[in-house]
Amino acid sequence: MVRYYTKVEGRLRELEEPEASCWVNISPPFSLEELEEIAQQFFIPLDFLTDSLDIDERSRYEREEDVRLIVLNTPILNEVEQVNDAIYITVPIGIILTADHLITITSFENPVLQRFLDDKVKNFNPTIDSLFVLQILEQNVHRFLTCLKKLNLKRNLIEKELYDSSRNKELTQLLSIEKSLVYFVNSLSANELLKMKMKRSDFLQIRKDEDQTDLFEDILIDNSQALEMANIYTNILNGTMDAYGSIISNNLNITIRRLTLITIILMVPTLVASFYGMNVNLPFMDNPNAIYYIVIFSLTISALVAWYFQRKRLF
Repeated sequence: MVRYYTKVEGRLRELEEPEASCWVNISPPFSLEELEEIAQQFFIPLDFLTDSLDIDERSRYEREEDVRLIVLNTPILNEVEQVNDAIYITVPIGIILTADHLITITSFENPVLQRFLDDKVKNFNPTIDSLFVLQILEQNVHRFLTCLKKLNLKRNLIEKELYDSSRNKELTQLLSIEKSLVYFVNSLSANELLKMKMKRSDFLQIRKDEDQTDLFEDILIDNSQALEMANIYTNILNGTMDAYGSIISNNLNITIRRLTLITIILMVPTLVASFYGMNVNLPFMDNPNAIYYIVIFSLTISALVAWYFQRKRLF
């Protein structure tokens, strides 16, 4: 689906046909034939479009004549989440700069671009392509920070549940969070490297614009902060998983030990009864109250054994 947008009197308006300096947004569903027509219409390489749809595409930039491509990874909610899948995954956004248009393309519905479509970004103007790109980078970093805070909150809630019960459900949820953080760390590292290269090579041609240069610096700082947060949360989660693994193993050992001690205590009456089940002469055999003596003796020995274990703090 291809849509064209421009700003009129401070509000985003959709166009029927592309105009100069408008925003061209390509979102699913679309076919290869449609992409080929778009590539011919705007005189851009087809690879710039298809590469941006590859979920495993790394963050990078590329230039071919007057056409520039930026591939940026962004987080989205994993809608096909299975038991052990990540809660969030990262997918690429393709940003293509031509002489007359700015084109964005993604293979998933993207919350970052949706904020622009909903006109929720201040001072958003698609006619200034360099500023628009910087605003996409800025909103993408904010999206990472928001997702990281949600993951950390979810981790805290799961930890509270694990204090009361150590079930597989909570542990698999922690594993899903860990996978999401791994995606975030890799994507944020690649995005940071991309932005540093763009700044060093002045890929957006903003070196003479102080305001946009300052904005780019702020974006780099925010990206570094998000990367540091992702690393911290990953380390905390790894420590939490190791700690709970040790706790579960220790609880299992305690349970087995208690069952073993109970078995030893219950073995005493069984042992006494086994002796009196033999066909030999034993004390109190002819006494009509022998059963009471035997029971009292067995319980006394069991109580002494239990007291000994309690004194040794084995229970």
